[in-house]
Amino acid sequence: MTHYCIADFMNKTGISLNGNTRAVVRLRAACERAKIVLSSAQQTFIEVDSLVEGVDYSAQINRVMFEEQNSVSFRECIPPIERVLKDSGYAKNQIHEIVLAGGSSRIPKVRQLIQEYFNGKELWSGFNPDEIVGYGAAVIGGILSGDYSEQIQDILLIDVIPFSLGVETYCGVMKVLIPRNSSISIKKTEIFTSYADNVSGICIQVFEGEGSMTRDNRFLGRFNLEGINPAPRGVPQIEVTLSVDTNSILELSAKDLKSGKTLQL
Repeated sequence: MTHYCIADFMNKTGISLNGNTRAVVRLRAACERAKIVLSSAQQTFIEVDSLVEGVDYSAQINRVMFEEQNSVSFRECIPPIERVLKDSGYAKNQIHEIVLAGGSSRIPKVRQLIQEYFNGKELWSGFNPDEIVGYGAAVIGGILSGDYSEQIQDILLIDVIPFSLGVETYCGVMKVLIPRNSSISIKKTEIFTSYADNVSGICIQVFEGEGSMTRDNRFLGRFNLEGINPAPRGVPQIEVTLSVDTNSILELSAKDLKSGKTLQL
């Protein structure tokens, strides 16, 4: 909506908002207010007094326009749902309740798309979507503080790793050691070797992400394990261990099994 209004303001006044951060921020805030209104009304106005150079901005927008301008963004809510179902091993028809969280879940088009994805299944409305996240945070806080009151005594808190963790191998291939959604804490070890003759050190680079190549993932760090006994490629045995503790702290260690040389990060 902000991009639409920037273009609309340019068409009406000939004034560009490019580079005017303050004006764009004010316009975005007005669009946010309009978005909230359009969740329950069919039309509203986006109005900003003295947006730039003393020029006011006003535009009438209805829900149909709003949905057209944001259709791509709205449809982006479906792939994460598909990914969650795939990771959990459930089919759409196995879901008993659909609970939406966050203020944007009030947008009629978002609700329609999700309901259609689940073949018309009714969306659960037992909670205020603006309060669900806060409620969940309070429950987790109670569990972590050792509160065993009746409201939360039957709730099991399982913290998981959101992205796969691995190291870069030959030609930039991502070798996953800890798959995403693994429960914390976790520790995994793999044996690697050299792909060149007579190397005295190996660079170990750690990434997170789901791409098969490290260039498509997020780089986390690197270190060099030196002091390896020179040998033909494929002979050195390097034991690499990745671990994530209960505080979500990632640790990396590497050990040359022949020399005993060890490095930890």
